[in-house]
Amino acid sequence: MPRNYRHIKQYETEMLKLKEKGWSIREIGNKFGLTRDQTHDFFKRYNRKQRKIEAAKALHTKGQISKKHELPPSILKQDKLAQMRYVMASKDRYIKRLEMENELMRDFLSHTERK
Repeated sequence: MPRNYRHIKQYETEMLKLKEKGWSIREIGNKFGLTRDQTHDFFKRYNRKQRKIEAAKALHTKGQISKKHELPPSILKQDKLAQMRYVMASKDRYIKRLEMENELMRDFLSHTERK
């Protein structure tokens, strides 16, 4: 009988090796005592994360930007090119956010002016 909660990250490398060998999601889940849905969701999250890394998108889009401008540990494991892509993507996001704020302020001020 599967357990309700486990840290799936500790089994990540083993699960990926089994997936490469051709095991089904259900078989992998049974081996580690996880349900099919837990295993399926893990692979879905893992694949999404890999696509973001390949597309050079920032992995963590929520929250404040670090004041020290340190890279997250998951990005530090990547090569220098992936790190630079992450930095560029975060700067692009920041610029886009500032442009949107600027546009909102202009709209607000234009609507509050008396004629």
